Amino acid sequence: MKLNQLHDNPGATKNRMRVGRGIGSGKGKTSGRGVKGQKARKSGTVRAGFEGGQNPLYRRLPMRGFNNSNFTVDYFVINTGLLQRLVDQNKLDPKAEVTVASLIALGLTKKAKAGLKVLGTGDLSAKLTITAAAASQSALEKVKKAGGTLNLIAKKEPVKKLTKKA
Repeated sequence: MKLNQLHDNPGATKNRMRVGRGIGSGKGKTSGRGVKGQKARKSGTVRAGFEGGQNPLYRRLPMRGFNNSNFTVDYFVINTGLLQRLVDQNKLDPKAEVTVASLIALGLTKKAKAGLKVLGTGDLSAKLTITAAAASQSALEKVKKAGGTLNLIAKKEPVKKLTKKA
């Protein structure tokens, strides 16, 4: 067998239909699309689930299920290493209390979110007084080791609904 003798089996390939080339071709004028209507146009397709403008099934049925992201708490997070860098650059006074408001004044964040969360990445040698909503265990240890204090704000417990028992 030689490379110049290779070819497909008979009937394996088919010439493409050239549409819109006159009445004699069999696919002239409307090019096999029928006559008029939405499907005869160049953009004549509709998306999946489209019901001609009627309110579709996926919108008529109620939403069901649970999504845990509705209950996530979004904190403004800061690391102990960044706090130490701010003290070294004289942007943060080690004698002043570190709160969300003081960090907003420094321009580190625009929103308080759900409060300040301190994480323990990086070293801390400055004696700081920090008031935060949450903190990691390593952050608590590093602040205590540096001689500072980390005050955690008490979280509000969700109010449980009382139900009548019959």
